[in-house]
Amino acid sequence: MILNPKSLEKLRLLINEETEYRSGLQLIRFFNSLGFNDSYGQGFPSRWMYTDEKLERINGTPELDQCIRMVLNPANFIDRFTELDNCISEFNKFLAFDKWKIVREGADIKFKKLEKVEIEEPPPPVQTDTEDEFLRREFSNVSVLKIGLDGMVSELLEQRIKEIEKCYSSGAYLSVILIAGSSLEGILLGLAIRYPRHFNTAASSPKDSSGKVRQFHEWSLSALIDVAYELGLVQHDIQKFSHTLRDFRNYIHPFQQMSSGFSPRQYTAKICLQVLKAAIHEIGDNVEKINT
Repeated sequence: MILNPKSLEKLRLLINEETEYRSGLQLIRFFNSLGFNDSYGQGFPSRWMYTDEKLERINGTPELDQCIRMVLNPANFIDRFTELDNCISEFNKFLAFDKWKIVREGADIKFKKLEKVEIEEPPPPVQTDTEDEFLRREFSNVSVLKIGLDGMVSELLEQRIKEIEKCYSSGAYLSVILIAGSSLEGILLGLAIRYPRHFNTAASSPKDSSGKVRQFHEWSLSALIDVAYELGLVQHDIQKFSHTLRDFRNYIHPFQQMSSGFSPRQYTAKICLQVLKAAIHEIGDNVEKINT
């Protein structure tokens, strides 16, 4: 099987973090089981560069088939078969353009050759107006890497998301709010730096008294959210609840928190975590729009 670059990129995400997080050492072991003979030490590149290089080398060989079966091995998803099927479904969206499809039959992963490109049309976007409706939305396999920011920045943001989830589980709700807000700002600022023309020419871009667009480091989180919405990177509900996250994040200043009597609750932290996940999910799906 020969895959196009986009399919290989999706496979890299599945290997590196979407099925499970694999460290550099774990990636070495993974690919050595496919016939490589690498060792982990000083000079190891970023995880995504290493995986990309290995996938390019095995593309079109039997080792690629073996690689896919390894990463989607049902034995690694005991009590998580719904998650496995979601991973397969998402990967099939890419494989369709290679005229391939993965089918799970019990514990077996099989490959089906297609006669033509089969595309499943997406349902209409869901607009949510209330907090409860927003919180009921589910996002699986959320990954910053899909957005396409600089590799090191993406990996740092991935680590932050894991830290946020740990904070939420341990009841550190103020930490959830503050890290989620700064992470969202980092993602949007990274996009602005990568696509300066689109962000600078947006009608909602912030301007100084002379009408000149401000430098990106002067943009507020609010401005970044509004421009992301204008560019179609996020929908209205994300724009709406992102501003809620922005307002809560202002309590990074202790005196402001003290004067307002704000005490973060689990529900508040849950909204902020959901905002971040939803934004990452939607931006990852829509970022290609501003490439065209």
